[in-house]
Amino acid sequence: MKKLLITLILIMVFTSPGSADVVADSAEFREARDRMVRTTIENRGISDPNVLAAMRSVPRHCFVPGNLLSVAYTDRPLPIGEGQTISQPYIVALMTEILQPAKNHRILEIGTGSGYQAAVLAQVCDHVYTIEIKEKLYHKAKKLLKSLGYGAIQTRHSDGYFGWPEQAPFDAIMITAAIDHIPPPLIRQLKDGGRLALPLGNPLSYQNLVLVTKKGQDLIVKQITGVLFVPMTGYAQKNPSP
Repeated sequence: MKKLLITLILIMVFTSPGSADVVADSAEFREARDRMVRTTIENRGISDPNVLAAMRSVPRHCFVPGNLLSVAYTDRPLPIGEGQTISQPYIVALMTEILQPAKNHRILEIGTGSGYQAAVLAQVCDHVYTIEIKEKLYHKAKKLLKSLGYGAIQTRHSDGYFGWPEQAPFDAIMITAAIDHIPPPLIRQLKDGGRLALPLGNPLSYQNLVLVTKKGQDLIVKQITGVLFVPMTGYAQKNPSP
């Protein structure tokens, strides 16, 4: 622990908050990441070996501001600027697992944020598409993902409410911001049998993480757990459900 603290102090001295520079993945960080997976993810019921391997592989400390490196592997959301957060690791793992991603799946993420969730998805499937509405976050995440070797992830700066029709249909879609209804454009871009995970409910209060499965013209909605996400902006914020 003492060595980890010394390493973090040295890194924090030379890394400004919000920096997009990649911080080396030291043995201390790897140990902290493994401990995070064992104690706060695996012990809470996440069992998909591919998801667990992805959470152990992706260096979360590279996706948080430099002044938060010391808490990069705590199981809580952290601010990343622009009023947004990097999600709690357990929720990242849970949302990934319930989509049941396969290697050949095409997955769309709405809300790139820091890029962390996209990187986790890219560890378990080969075709990841991610949309970010906030321009500063978009450019920062795109640069960071490329520098970390996730250049195959396709990124886009636009309003995720409308999805990415040119790349549809998708096997799975994930929304990482709170919304009070299921966006019809995303349902249209989902394959029959496809799965959509999103925090559904009042964007300014607690929501329910739900899994939506498309079966022909029907939607099967399953509640997973209570969550708290930042609100989805853009069209969704200006046009709430009546």
